[in-house]
Amino acid sequence: MNRELSKRTGWSWWYLLLLIQFIAVLWPPFYNKAEPALFGMPFFYWYQLLWIIIGAILTAIVYFATEE
Repeated sequence: MNRELSKRTGWSWWYLLLLIQFIAVLWPPFYNKAEPALFGMPFFYWYQLLWIIIGAILTAIVYFATEE
């Protein structure tokens, strides 16, 4: 019955995974620093690039988990 309700409303708990990527980059003072550098790239840049990859993975997980 709970599954029928989620199909009717279009809501799934899987969508909460999408919030992770927004929360991780929402507060720039957290990652606005140069150290630790990775292969000469400041933390500010590689942290954002890492979240692009993580965001794509999370989006794919949510897509396949909610696919009907």
